Amino acid sequence: MSTHVDVDQPVPGTGGWRVLAPFRFREYRLLIGALSISIFAEGMWAVVMAMQVIALDDDPASLSLVATCLGTGLVAFVLIGGIAADRLDQRTIIIAVEAVNVTVVTIVAVLSSTGVLRIWHMAVAAGALGIAAAFFFPAYSAMLPRILPAEQLLAANGVEGVVRPVFERAVGPAVAGVLVGMTFPALGEFTVAGLFAVGLILLVATRPARGVAVQREKTHVVRDMREGVHFMVHTPWLLWTLLFACMLVLVVLGPIEVLLPFIAKDRFADGARMYGFVLAAFGVGSAIGALAVSSRRLPRRYLTVMMVMWGGGCLPLVVVGATSSFPLMALATFFVGVTDGAGSVIWGTLLQRRVPREMLGRVSSLDFFVSLAFLPVSFAIAGPLSKVVPMETIFTAAGVIPVLLAAVSMVAARMTRDEIANPLR
Repeated sequence: MSTHVDVDQPVPGTGGWRVLAPFRFREYRLLIGALSISIFAEGMWAVVMAMQVIALDDDPASLSLVATCLGTGLVAFVLIGGIAADRLDQRTIIIAVEAVNVTVVTIVAVLSSTGVLRIWHMAVAAGALGIAAAFFFPAYSAMLPRILPAEQLLAANGVEGVVRPVFERAVGPAVAGVLVGMTFPALGEFTVAGLFAVGLILLVATRPARGVAVQREKTHVVRDMREGVHFMVHTPWLLWTLLFACMLVLVVLGPIEVLLPFIAKDRFADGARMYGFVLAAFGVGSAIGALAVSSRRLPRRYLTVMMVMWGGGCLPLVVVGATSSFPLMALATFFVGVTDGAGSVIWGTLLQRRVPREMLGRVSSLDFFVSLAFLPVSFAIAGPLSKVVPMETIFTAAGVIPVLLAAVSMVAARMTRDEIANPLR
């Protein structure tokens, strides 16, 4: 695996914080600036989209349709996005994605402001945005090792681990809620389009890869994906981590996304506001966990630490299901966020350090696809299951089962041996 990095000489001065080191590089500053603005826009769009659909048709089925189109576009095209990231210039891909985001949201804003917007317009727009997102993440992940030295990838992933929960899960939705609540959805849509446009400007300002590109044999798309799947299946630490993540999503995300709002409504006087604060605690915890890990060197036992974080970090969900104390529930979700953010930073760095660069786009898309394979199933069964099984029991299972899954994965992949045989420090 090549260690060449297409970067200019870094500018001096980052202080003693390891997490700030990537900001010495111009290309990274532009890229993370664009990513941050886009994440903020996505956080706003989640609320703006919901409020716009409700304004058009106050029917949960309509909102479900639009959200399903977004998710379907994302999952259906993420594998193709991974192949594209390995075959095409990643900078070109992310610029094209941002241009699509600007165009789609602007069209929705114009249709809304002129009074001709319909639900089917929103569904088509959501599908387009989902497809665009499917191409962005693999290209972004594959681009980072080209613009940064290997020893700074942990810090770069940590920065993203801080930016994403703060802007996408907290600030973006909050700003959108206030803005649209005081005005109308079209203003929120124009604001989101403007943010995407600023991100596009920053991406265009980045420089194309210098030098002669490495010539790869022109292979068939199916063969490219087959190579990625073969690498995944024959790399134990990768395969078993993805299988663990797949089952983790099935067991955990349904209860959190579907049942937690009802728990907050039933146990607290101001359920909606308390639910928002509980989610905010998770977002803040995730940012702190990502910042803490990225400010230090990658742990020597990186696989063990990651699996313990993800598996053991779910245990506080037992408290979430049982307590009627808001401070205790918020503290529990905060802890879950800390471990989730910390584990995610290690995982992103691990992919970029141990996956061959020419396959990183495909493997990143497989990571996304396999991990979220059971997401719709988790959402579908959580509600009906709560009618026959107490919520306390469901959350107890969501807290305990991941610990067992993590232990099985570590043993099956012999992770403790693998991380010693392949040091990354």
